[in-house]
Amino acid sequence: MRRTLTPDPNATAELIRRRCPLVPTVGLVLGSGFARLAETVTPVAEFAFRDLPGFPVGSVPGHQPRLLLGHWQQTTVAVLRGRAHYYEGFELSEITFPIRVLAALGISQLLLTNAAGAINRRYRPGDFMVLSDHINGLGANPLRGPVREGQQRFVDLTQVYDPELQHRLLRSAQAVGARVHSGVYLAVSGPSYETPAEIRAFRRWGADAVGMSTVPEAIVARQCGLQVAGLSCLTNAAAGLGGPQQTVSHEEVLAMARAREQVATQLVGTFLTTGP
Repeated sequence: MRRTLTPDPNATAELIRRRCPLVPTVGLVLGSGFARLAETVTPVAEFAFRDLPGFPVGSVPGHQPRLLLGHWQQTTVAVLRGRAHYYEGFELSEITFPIRVLAALGISQLLLTNAAGAINRRYRPGDFMVLSDHINGLGANPLRGPVREGQQRFVDLTQVYDPELQHRLLRSAQAVGARVHSGVYLAVSGPSYETPAEIRAFRRWGADAVGMSTVPEAIVARQCGLQVAGLSCLTNAAAGLGGPQQTVSHEEVLAMARAREQVATQLVGTFLTTGP
């Protein structure tokens, strides 16, 4: 049986344009710890994911599935408030569909944010990490399946995260006094947290932090020709690194993410001020 593509992102983008002609230049995906940034955007239009054909509606606490179009000072932005995750049962093509819509709306740069567990022993909860590279540990790739007309199947990922955008993020973190690192993010499928043995293996692979998102969106963004940047809020020490009595919980992740929201908002705001 012939496989079919997900809904046409151009059609969903056209639906959005009919309600809001604003052309965004920067796309933002707000993960845990970054939600407050949406409150600093001057809104022009807002859409619930459920009202946009093809958009997946996640159910994770701390995520508000809405698309916001507006201005951050002089920058026109498209903000995804929350995201769907692979562990919720979505296909990677569904998870990444909103990125294709943002590309169709006209963005040229995409900032992906997330909460992550620190693997590198030099990193502490509350720090931030600018993604220099990633490891796809999901066991799947969002480009698998039919290829849309005009796009490549075999996408070069030698430099997923744009060097200039990385530099801007690092400078922005330093400007707001945030402790920041540059490192490799590893994505796993979840939803269970990793075992200490897995974390030891991931460290040997070269991973500095681990999470359950971002990588599929980055891959699709590169297929769409976007400049990509990634930023993690390190909310906890990964399994086995926090002492013999350590446990890892979603509540802990959300609590640290909320505690760092103000700094995260300042950091991303400074990043937007200096570009694109």
